[in-house]
Amino acid sequence: MENDHKEFLAAAHQKFAAFRELSEESGHEQAWEKMLEGFPEKQKQRMTPFLAASTLAEGFTRAIPFFRSAGMDMQVVDISNREADAALEIQKYCPYLDICKEHGFDTPCHVICEMDIEATRRAFPEMKGEILSRQAFGSCVCLFKYERSAG
Repeated sequence: MENDHKEFLAAAHQKFAAFRELSEESGHEQAWEKMLEGFPEKQKQRMTPFLAASTLAEGFTRAIPFFRSAGMDMQVVDISNREADAALEIQKYCPYLDICKEHGFDTPCHVICEMDIEATRRAFPEMKGEILSRQAFGSCVCLFKYERSAG
């Protein structure tokens, strides 16, 4: 597990460094699109086993060990109703807060979380995702909401 955590943090450092370099070379928007190249496909491959569960809450709950191995503390709340299969992903610890500053970013949200949400949207157009709360902006947790049509 500890090795997973180190690999996860190393990958985060690489992502921030790559985004910084691409932004300096070609501007922020082109860097964003360049970083997204191939990411939706990876996101689809990574998330499909979890999203194949009967509900999003069940699938995200099955992902908790992965997040734990990456040094995060995650909880899932089922907020489904008749129209929507929906879940809240609550991250109690953000390992990116210090890493982003090492690479000259004020917050990690755009490079990490917003990019993950966009890759998920592109990989799973039937699913909506949004960031409701961010530790980087002073909240006590990062809170993500995912939903898709029920049934």
